[in-house]
Amino acid sequence: MKTTYRVPAGHGNGRSGSLQPLRLFPAIALAAFLSAPAAAHQAPKGWQYDSSCCAGLDCYQAPTADVKETKYGYQLSTGEVIPYTDRRIKRSRDEFFHECKPGGDVNSQHSFCLYVPDHDM
Repeated sequence: MKTTYRVPAGHGNGRSGSLQPLRLFPAIALAAFLSAPAAAHQAPKGWQYDSSCCAGLDCYQAPTADVKETKYGYQLSTGEVIPYTDRRIKRSRDEFFHECKPGGDVNSQHSFCLYVPDHDM
């Protein structure tokens, strides 16, 4: 006759059910991180950049000399031209231009958004 012994949970070969939550932790943490809304940050005057433009460090107030109006659109200091009808053009909530580029890299040739002040300011 063969005798079978049951090993209580948490004892034995290290593959007990008590370790399952630890194995799930990385997956749960990743899911929570990915489901969290994108964190936008604020302009120097306190208004919020759109989360579609900024993931926390992409936007910055641009020097006025860095943005020129041309017949084709706004020309940035990098040479990039954003047409006036482009969906990336946003209304600035202050009197300054604000550029949003990957990682806030002022030399990037690709802008996520350009915040443009009203002309009557």
